[in-house]
Amino acid sequence: MSSVTVRVPAKVNVQLSVGPLREDGFHDLVNVFHAVSIFDEVVAREARSITVSVTGGWAAEVPLHDGNLAVRAARALAARAGLDRGAELVIHKTIPVAGGMAGGSADAAAALVACDELWGLGLPREELMEIGAELGSDVPFSLMGGTALGTGRGERLAPLPVGGPFHWVFAVADTGLSTAHVYKECDRLREGAPVPEPRPDPALLAALRDGDAAELGRRLANDLEPAALALHPPLADTLRAGRDAGALGAIVSGSGATCAFLAGDAAHAAELARALATTPGTRAAVVAEGPAPGATLV
Repeated sequence: MSSVTVRVPAKVNVQLSVGPLREDGFHDLVNVFHAVSIFDEVVAREARSITVSVTGGWAAEVPLHDGNLAVRAARALAARAGLDRGAELVIHKTIPVAGGMAGGSADAAAALVACDELWGLGLPREELMEIGAELGSDVPFSLMGGTALGTGRGERLAPLPVGGPFHWVFAVADTGLSTAHVYKECDRLREGAPVPEPRPDPALLAALRDGDAAELGRRLANDLEPAALALHPPLADTLRAGRDAGALGAIVSGSGATCAFLAGDAAHAAELARALATTPGTRAAVVAEGPAPGATLV
């Protein structure tokens, strides 16, 4: 096989609860992941070495060196398999960069699946998820897709039942936020205050299970949102604009800077997108649906 293509989704965190800072510098999380129909595609072709190039509207913002998670994923897979193999990776980028939607993690997951197929390894998805967890907390979910409860650093996953679909609009900010900086600001804002251990919200899980968009909108929660708003205050105006336009719920997605808005149905989502497209500081308003499948060969 000379070429393999994998499609992989973005995610939104419908609950992101962040526990106290641990001695290892991480936090215990309760992370309810929900994959949505905004996709990157990663093409892997036979090559002598592992390289990457990027196309699409976000191409200029994606690193092409060792900091690229897709490159690191391919190298980690080759090392796990004891191979000296290359791959030319081409990322067709649609998921926003530095937007809190796991774009880099999605590309890493796609690279794992693509190179596994290209090199004829046939590794089980569980082993690919183990490799992914070493690269980043969101990579295993990008492999799994659907909706899942993440614990630990977010890498320990349990699938959740969903009675959806759910309809979303994502207001992509004209700037990005560093995940590391947002967590650091979160710690700063909570310094000296007691921080409880994170727990799943039973009402939110029930809303997902029942396909109850109105209740899910009321239960959306993100402990990183205050930090994201502190680092980029215009996000508060974007959230307000979505609520004023009738969103069932509004939340900063992950570490930001994308804002997510829950709609009642596809027509409602289209209306919200039109209203949000003209919000100052918004680069684009994108309609999507969830849950979506994880990294998939196409």
